[in-house]
Amino acid sequence: MARILVVDDDPAIRSVMRRCLALDGHDMEEAATGREALTVFRAAPVDLVITDLYMPDMDGLEFTRRLVQEFVGTKVVAMSGGALQRPADVLAVASQLGAMATLVKPFSVAELRAVVQRALQGPEGS
Repeated sequence: MARILVVDDDPAIRSVMRRCLALDGHDMEEAATGREALTVFRAAPVDLVITDLYMPDMDGLEFTRRLVQEFVGTKVVAMSGGALQRPADVLAVASQLGAMATLVKPFSVAELRAVVQRALQGPEGS
């Protein structure tokens, strides 16, 4: 199946996502910040990136912007619980920066699996 990079500063979220993605046979790489994620991606590009938007060091918006500029065609799914604003607002910005799909936290396993399947199928994504 696919190699997926999950970027989130919460280790519990990364752990849950690892288990969920494994249900469909995906391999997961992980990073806690946008800066770390760029390093991981540059070393070994993946099929899909799922990134939180609120993180220390480099937030998910800046990470998404840099990633899609440096690696044109990279598939990105943005996720947020909207700590500082309504999730729809910040997720809309992420879409403008190149995210092809979005997830609002908390999301179900079914929602995660569906968005990953759509994102991996093609550039139209969500």
